Amino acid sequence: MERLNLPGPKSKLLIEEDTKFISPSYGRPHNIAIERGEGVWVWDVDGNKFMDFTTGIAVCSTGHCHPEVVRALQEQAELLLHMSSSDFRYPSLIKLAKKLAEITPGNPHKRTFFCNSGAESIEAAIKLARWTTKRKLLLAYFGAFHGRTYGAMSLTASKSIQRDGFEPLVPGVIHIPYPYCYRCIFNLTYPDCNFNCIKYIENVIFKTIAPPTQVAACFAEPIQGEGGYIVPPDGYFQELKKLLDKYEILFVDDEVQAGMGRTGKMFAIEHWEVIPDIICIAKGIASGMPIGVTVARKGLMEWPQGAHASTFGGNPVSCEAAMATIKLLEDELMENAKNMGNYLLEELHKLADKHSLIGDIRGKGLMVACELVLDKKTKEKAKKETSKIIDECCVQGLLLLSCGENGIRFMPPLTIKKEELDLALQIFDDALKEVEK
Repeated sequence: MERLNLPGPKSKLLIEEDTKFISPSYGRPHNIAIERGEGVWVWDVDGNKFMDFTTGIAVCSTGHCHPEVVRALQEQAELLLHMSSSDFRYPSLIKLAKKLAEITPGNPHKRTFFCNSGAESIEAAIKLARWTTKRKLLLAYFGAFHGRTYGAMSLTASKSIQRDGFEPLVPGVIHIPYPYCYRCIFNLTYPDCNFNCIKYIENVIFKTIAPPTQVAACFAEPIQGEGGYIVPPDGYFQELKKLLDKYEILFVDDEVQAGMGRTGKMFAIEHWEVIPDIICIAKGIASGMPIGVTVARKGLMEWPQGAHASTFGGNPVSCEAAMATIKLLEDELMENAKNMGNYLLEELHKLADKHSLIGDIRGKGLMVACELVLDKKTKEKAKKETSKIIDECCVQGLLLLSCGENGIRFMPPLTIKKEELDLALQIFDDALKEVEK
């Protein structure tokens, strides 16, 4: 694509106003101001056109402004905009809860708590786990990202800036190594490692700082998102669940980024046939409308009236957007995510043979990442080059985001077509060439 002169004059004006009136805490890797979107494409206020492989951080799963989702929004908006699930019942809320009980792993005897975001769904899971088990401690992973509210931030261990200046955090959280085989913390190799990272939990963590009888739950992303799109090896979650069950510790599955069809299955944990006790869902569930949910088996979600609630959680317009999204996922988009994801991985492996910067390629479905290194043997992280490639792709009309310190993630809409993937791959190839010069 033709190189764009960014930012354009209208974007420049908005960026100036942004710096005056908006919190500077946002990341903002791209100096553009987006005005509209359709499918995989977005346009900035200057009319520049971009292929969007960020999808609002894996939120616009059906692409921008999918007509069936828009229709569902419009129809519900004419009936009821808000009533609050804290005090009232309404049809769209019950309908979505029933559907979630059906499609989440395990038997359909489940209940759902409705909130507004992934972080809030994690907060609900923390409270539910502690209330149910009467235990205080929580396990989470290094590299994890569960959100920025205090409880979720206490579980998060992705970047130190996310914690800096906010101590003390919620007490009782112990972090453990994620199965990051490309950079194994124990310098072992799968499968000869025999899941040493799980043995470490039982033989070190439980015996030194976290008595298992005091651990309420283990929070895990089935594929780490912000930490680098890290895919655990086959068998890991089965072994983890055995350990957790041994000590009656709840398994909380954070599907906020990996769920809703993105990996080619409705929920990423289904790749390993493990049934979580609690599932946290947000982002891609409603194609851009704000909603978060915490789903647990009925016997777990027995807390009393008034124990937890949310004014805006389960907004009727968001619920209808979620129902339309789930139908699209079931009818066609999960299958497309699987097929296009396989194609994307194949083509990225071809690029890895051409480019010295590509150290590792990993993912499932359309949740894919390249990890960039300065040397394929030493695996020294190519941090500056990662930022330069993302910038170069942007001026060529492709929007990407990083993950981890030196990863670039590919998370296009699940509606993506082969010719659109080919265009994005060509831009990525050109950007790699430019930065490798």
